[in-house]
Amino acid sequence: MSEKSLKPAEAAARPVKKEEGWWETIKVIVEALLIALVVRTLLFQPFNIPSGSLVPTLLVGDYLFVSKYAYGYSHFSLPSFFDPTPEAVPGSRDLNLGVLRVPSVATIAHTLNIPQPDLAGRLFASEPKRGDIIVFKLPSDGQTDYIKRLIGLPGDKIQVQKGRLIINGEMVPREEIAPFPTVNHFGKPEEAPRYIETLPGGVKHEIIQIDGDDGTFDNTKVYEVPPGHYFMMGDNRDNSSDSRLSGDQGGVGYVPFENLIGRGEVIFFSIAEETPAWAIWQWPWAVRWNRMFQRVH
Repeated sequence: MSEKSLKPAEAAARPVKKEEGWWETIKVIVEALLIALVVRTLLFQPFNIPSGSLVPTLLVGDYLFVSKYAYGYSHFSLPSFFDPTPEAVPGSRDLNLGVLRVPSVATIAHTLNIPQPDLAGRLFASEPKRGDIIVFKLPSDGQTDYIKRLIGLPGDKIQVQKGRLIINGEMVPREEIAPFPTVNHFGKPEEAPRYIETLPGGVKHEIIQIDGDDGTFDNTKVYEVPPGHYFMMGDNRDNSSDSRLSGDQGGVGYVPFENLIGRGEVIFFSIAEETPAWAIWQWPWAVRWNRMFQRVH
């Protein structure tokens, strides 16, 4: 008995189903790309650590996710295809519609005498907290990404004397713990003094001081943080270009609120220094497995 022949109507339906299958696949790919774009643009952005300024908190070769929504969005954290000027970011200025003027968030807050951070150039603004690990655009060029710890808030007075951090006239307590194996300024292995420092507000974090309490930046003037700006420092206190030096001296200087990109959240990958992440065959011995998925604090 011969096989039942395919009816013309059935034969015509087969290619249609195949085309629909390809179209569904394309839609899934496009949707996945759009979701990834939204996540990368508005939620989490990956960064890698190229220098040792935040040792021992972050090591060269660490890869971390930064939450872009933590402090709201500015000209520096939005993607280039939006490319607004800081003043063009919604919420920073009144909206003039000719016969109608819509007050901005900043205007409403000022009218009602509600304390607010400097909202100029920032959408959904939220103030950072002392001790946060923050990615920001270098104020002197507005392009280079830097990552440091927030030490000084607007209005604070910051100073370092004999290696000890002083905030608003009070010396920040520290507790010495086991030395940290690192390299000195000449790339030679060395064990650096290590401390747990407790900032005002209760944030505890580790610091190291390669030069002890007598490093180049271990005795500074008093810095008074201007309104709408922040004072940043590295945890590797004697090997960090930070707010202790102004931009024209090769440092960071005070960082404007609008320059903040996001807060460091979690290390999702870590590999030994000078080992490229794409060298998969070296992963078994080069990847720092114990650092994977560690919270950044």
